[in-house]
Amino acid sequence: MAKNLIIVESPTKTRTLKKFLGRGYDVQASVGHIRDLEKKNLGIGKDFEPRYRILPAKRDVVKKLRQAAKKAEIVFLAPDPDREGEAIAWHIAEVLEKEPEAIRRVTFNEITKQAVLKALEHPGQIDQRRVEAQQARRILDRLMGFKLSPLLWEKVKQGLSAGRVQSVALKMVCERQAEIDAFEPVEYWHLDADLEGPEPPVFTARLRHIGGKKAGVGNGEDAERIVSDLKAGTFRIGKIERKESKQKPLPPFITSRLQQEASRRFGFSVKRTMGIAQGLYEGKEIGDRGSIGLITYMRTDSTRVANEAIEAVREVIANTYGAKQLPAEPNIYRSKKGAQDAHEAVRPTTFDLPPEKAAPFLKPEDLKLYRLIWDRFVASQMPPAVFDLTRVDIDNGDYMLRANGKIMKSPGFLAVYKEVRGKASKEKEEEQGEGLLPPLTEGQELSLKELKAEQKFTRPPARFSEATLVRALEDNGIGRPSTYASILSTLSDRNYVEKVERRFKPSPLGKMVNQMLQAGFSDIINEGYTASLEQQLDRIEEGELEWRAALTEFDTKFSRDLETAGDQMPNVKKDGVPTDEVCPDCKSPLVMRFGRYGSFLGCTKYPECKYTRDVEQDADEKAAEDAKEVEPCEKCGQPMVLKRSRYGAFYGCSGYPDCKNIRKTGPAAEPPKLTGIKCPECKEGEIAEKRSRRGKIFYSCNRYPDCKFALWNPPVERECPQCGFPLVTKKTTKKKGPHLVCHKKECDWEELLEGEAEEAAS
Repeated sequence: MAKNLIIVESPTKTRTLKKFLGRGYDVQASVGHIRDLEKKNLGIGKDFEPRYRILPAKRDVVKKLRQAAKKAEIVFLAPDPDREGEAIAWHIAEVLEKEPEAIRRVTFNEITKQAVLKALEHPGQIDQRRVEAQQARRILDRLMGFKLSPLLWEKVKQGLSAGRVQSVALKMVCERQAEIDAFEPVEYWHLDADLEGPEPPVFTARLRHIGGKKAGVGNGEDAERIVSDLKAGTFRIGKIERKESKQKPLPPFITSRLQQEASRRFGFSVKRTMGIAQGLYEGKEIGDRGSIGLITYMRTDSTRVANEAIEAVREVIANTYGAKQLPAEPNIYRSKKGAQDAHEAVRPTTFDLPPEKAAPFLKPEDLKLYRLIWDRFVASQMPPAVFDLTRVDIDNGDYMLRANGKIMKSPGFLAVYKEVRGKASKEKEEEQGEGLLPPLTEGQELSLKELKAEQKFTRPPARFSEATLVRALEDNGIGRPSTYASILSTLSDRNYVEKVERRFKPSPLGKMVNQMLQAGFSDIINEGYTASLEQQLDRIEEGELEWRAALTEFDTKFSRDLETAGDQMPNVKKDGVPTDEVCPDCKSPLVMRFGRYGSFLGCTKYPECKYTRDVEQDADEKAAEDAKEVEPCEKCGQPMVLKRSRYGAFYGCSGYPDCKNIRKTGPAAEPPKLTGIKCPECKEGEIAEKRSRRGKIFYSCNRYPDCKFALWNPPVERECPQCGFPLVTKKTTKKKGPHLVCHKKECDWEELLEGEAEEAAS
């Protein structure tokens, strides 16, 4: 009897599945998409009819799949259980040359033996509506990528891109920076009194009201007057309010929340989090148990959980924490409006493998994420934490101060999991001033131990971190769980943003691109319209909207904008961006231009005058000159002074030439950024992102000079399917655009990433 054939996306998943299934199954991998739109004439015909071609790098893969399908009685298509996976399954079915009745669609929300066998027992058919939704998304991205990006190449510089989602994300980053630049701090004062009752401890109360109105102390003179009044008056308890408060557990992770928490807790980038989660989903070798998928599918925006998983985790809670920590009924969480409920929340797949048992078999970063997912899911089915809250209002003449006390009665879910708070949440908690209070009664007089007046200033909004930008995109209904990592990566890859203290700051190029796009396409590159497109894709998937109708509406607006944008946009590539500066050599105006290695100032008399200056170097020097303190030389202790060379600004020891110590400034001074990818040469170090002295980014082992492995192209932690080398790199050329290549020179494997050239929303 012929074998059954299972086709998945990932080669890693094939190894896990082969261990679950007997000899009656052959398991092959498509290694992602096998077809994409043709490049000729956009690959789109009349009425948006797509014209597909097999990707050149996948011809051998398709040949292998066809050969395997001929030998099989039934072909089970098992790409990932999402919109993109459904499209991959459809494309495979289209090229297999197999009769339709012999093809089945199966999905695995988790890669466990039980889940896989159950899926194979109950196969389905390809969801054509989901395929049409993905197809509409792909055509949208092709229209924008192939029509808008060339406009930027013509007007600004080669290699730029614009897209349905990435351009809105850039807009949000630029607008946040504009808010910061325009912000003017406002002075205010906190007045705190340390008070003592008949019994310890001393506690702190903060001024809340003056004359029955909310206190607003805006300058030092007012603060000084109020301090004088309070010292002359008597502090007496006016009102005590006691109540019980419950803090409910958080729902299990959806993709965006997992990305945010991993960023806050571990400093993981969104891309790194998804890479680790992908590995946990596809399977890890766990001793004698073999390869096991440890978590459910990691791209989801649903908090739904299967009944059997709830029953299993409740048993874990009862056995580990006792029956008192088990609610009478399971906790049920509602997914947000518009969530795709096809997949469960991110949770562990098996409950006899807690993190401490899995630890010997996992890398440190794998264990961190697995423990985070485990703890969050266990905590989600535990009771609330219970607190006794006390609020004490203290009167002193026209002034009312308030103290808050909070005592935990029962930890509930907090015994297992506590969310890491962002800076804004921490500041809010500090404002509330919760602490331990002594026994107090109304009308009681209190003794003043100390009165403190502290000057404060309002702060500008913070720049977006990866976590907060993902949250903002999600809150605006932009993008989907599968897209956030590629969106953020594209902003950095195009040099539209730079990271400053792990937060996004728009580069001069990013600001210019955003300014030009908003001038010509503000009606389609904005949060509201982009969110409405996402909703339309969801409606196509649900069968409520015909996909061609959605594309027609978009193309009408887009074509109208394109007609006028080309004439309205300034030609920065030709004319540069005017500045207020003049050339120090010939006194002609200087303009800002965008080159291969970043923005620079150039003389308008070029080529007669060839004066140029690096804009980023200017920023580095200004930052260095504005620094209040510079650490002395770490070698001889003498002061460090700012110097300049052909490579930019740097600090040099004032004891030169006796001491030749130097210290970098600006981006080159930043510590190397670890990528989380193990060095394939020494197998001990980790690949780090670094900058050359000319400012160009490269990648090398962090054990240098002991290990000298280095490469110019960004590394991707993926085994070459042709030669097995543990690392491939991402390369971009004018002819092929973005594509993956094997790092080994003697291996000619490559895989096109055509979608990334047009939109970071694959």
